Amino acid sequence: MRTIPKNKKAYTAAQVEKHLEEGFLGQKMIVLPPSIEQLILSNPITKNFFLTAIGFYPNASYHHIERINGCQEYILLYCVSGEGKIFIQEKEIDIQPNTYFIVPKNTAHKYGSSSAVPWTIYWIHFSGTLAENIFKHSFSNKRPGVQLLEYNENRINLFNQIYQMLEHSFEERDLEIVNISLYYFISSIIYNKEINAEMLDNDIVSSSIKYMKSNLDKKLDIVHLANQQSISTSHYIRLFKQKMGLSPINYFNQLKIHQSCQYLYFTDKSIKEICVKLGFDDPYYFSRLFKKLMGISPSIYKKSYKQ
Repeated sequence: MRTIPKNKKAYTAAQVEKHLEEGFLGQKMIVLPPSIEQLILSNPITKNFFLTAIGFYPNASYHHIERINGCQEYILLYCVSGEGKIFIQEKEIDIQPNTYFIVPKNTAHKYGSSSAVPWTIYWIHFSGTLAENIFKHSFSNKRPGVQLLEYNENRINLFNQIYQMLEHSFEERDLEIVNISLYYFISSIIYNKEINAEMLDNDIVSSSIKYMKSNLDKKLDIVHLANQQSISTSHYIRLFKQKMGLSPINYFNQLKIHQSCQYLYFTDKSIKEICVKLGFDDPYYFSRLFKKLMGISPSIYKKSYKQ
């Protein structure tokens, strides 16, 4: 289970047991008692997705867990430094810095830190009727496995806030806040690419979208957009549709209509002025496009939402 560096001896069972008893310097862990789990399950706000245990193990050289019958909850393991291994479903999985893995419930597994480069991990056991769906959405390309995750101080701060609240109180209102925060914490991990799409993406389509957003006042045709990315028109259209699900021009028009909603809601600009700001020569075309995308005309939108 543990990797053994060359020219070094393996830990003996007595050594492992001794270190597990002593724990790891700086470690912290909270396991909710059964009575608190029942309180969570009786609360409609928390019963669908909730935490049952949480912990942080820094430089955990001797950390080793084996569950031959699995665990009743899903287990999030988030590694920020060091290395380790997970053995699950006859597969050996390497855990590296800035990666995470969710162990499925009721599945035999074992995992542990490298002896040479001990891992530092944040971990959470979570359950509830939504947990399975959340687990399935953690897959990249619908395939379970280790996922990359860049270090984010705000995410770590949120983890610490969740831990500190549990340390302070098991009162029902505090448990509600903890588990609402948990939902956001887990979402920030499994939807990381979508949440930080502009920061993470550096492909042609993402670059083109950034260009569109900075040129909403212009009339850009498909040839111009393709040339701006230095690729052929046909290749550009194909790449864009594959990633975004619609044509570049339709997407560009969507961006313009979304911006027009901002003008209609936050300013006193007339529809004609908004057309000029967004590169539309024909106010009637703009109104037809707006109604097609928003379901109502620009004038009705302004009257309905700007009260």
